[in-house]
Amino acid sequence: MAYICGMNESDQQNLKAQILARLQELANEDSLGEDGQAVVQLDQQMVGRLSRMDALQMQAMAKAQAARRATEVRRLQAALSRMAGAEYGYCEDCGEDIALKRLHLDPAATKCISCASG
Repeated sequence: MAYICGMNESDQQNLKAQILARLQELANEDSLGEDGQAVVQLDQQMVGRLSRMDALQMQAMAKAQAARRATEVRRLQAALSRMAGAEYGYCEDCGEDIALKRLHLDPAATKCISCASG
């Protein structure tokens, strides 16, 4: 494996393992959240109006959480692609190295702290 932005091989392996572990967590959360996204039954005899409204709200929240997970999955997969292409760890704006501490906090980060805050 080629060295990426001044990281040693151990750093690269740790970050890759962190990304893969998070992808697995997100897949597990997705499978648990499927029930919450199911169609809400509109049977008046089974569920009262307020309970049905609560179920619809819970369904909307479950769908929003699934969308957030999907966005995070795309970011993490893009980070793995950048890693494979030896483009990982470089700021997409200025081209400078992204600090290793920042990558440990957010392994999908695409900008250095200076560009991200500016």
